[in-house]
Amino acid sequence: MYKEAKIDLKKYLETKRKIVDRELDKYLPPIRKKPATLHRAMRYSVFAGGKRLRPILAMTAFEMVGGKGKIILPVACALELIHTYSLIHDDLPCMDNDDLRRGKLTSHKVFGSGMAILAGDALHALAFEILAKCENPLAFEEVAKAIGTFGMVGGQAADLEAEGKDISLDEIKYIHTHKTAQLIKASVRVGAILGKANKKELEALTSYGEKFGLAFQIMDDILDIEGKTKEIGKKVGSDKVKEKATFPKVAGLEKSKLTAKRLLGEAKEKLKGFGDNGFIFKELAGFIYTRRS
Repeated sequence: MYKEAKIDLKKYLETKRKIVDRELDKYLPPIRKKPATLHRAMRYSVFAGGKRLRPILAMTAFEMVGGKGKIILPVACALELIHTYSLIHDDLPCMDNDDLRRGKLTSHKVFGSGMAILAGDALHALAFEILAKCENPLAFEEVAKAIGTFGMVGGQAADLEAEGKDISLDEIKYIHTHKTAQLIKASVRVGAILGKANKKELEALTSYGEKFGLAFQIMDDILDIEGKTKEIGKKVGSDKVKEKATFPKVAGLEKSKLTAKRLLGEAKEKLKGFGDNGFIFKELAGFIYTRRS
């Protein structure tokens, strides 16, 4: 399916991103329809930029295992809406208190905290309205579990409680695997499930998603130290100022880089059984390690 000589990762990602953006535009309420300010706030954050990584992971996993048709597109959009809602809430003054996201003012800086909270709530609700129409209830359940108390929200709670404290490596792994990696893993799994992956394929892709997701967040921590505000779209060094729990804070910068590299290498090993079909996921692992934004 994915012949190395025929696939350019950047073009592939851009093509998929455009597909997702077109679908998202169809699902989001028009800005002229009441409540107009809320609808503007929803669209502002969804279309503020972003790589659309989670929907692309779902779409790619779906195609890797032989999935056909457009059944994956609504679910892919729901994943992005959930991710965006989490970012809006993450940026709030009561949480991370960030002014910039993807190089633009955060939702609460533009619309106020109250409207930002409501925009996040509305995106969350819309995502599950879309998921409720999915033909496979397992996909619905997969996403719900990934963002609850044993997933993204639980990880965010642990992250809040860890601020300003000395924590162990196991504790930071818990935060990262729940706050970030659970939704990434679920994105891969839901694509595989809808593509009707067999048990062996699903196990391999689940492991890939776990390792990829943890490495992604470790690299995010590293970018907060080594990145540039213009490239990453938010203030560099904010984690240190806020005394956030990060991998480099606990393990050190060099060990963090080595850990991320090891995890991504292990993730790629899980793709051996997919042959050429695993090419995009292999390239994505390399992309994550060298990304600057």
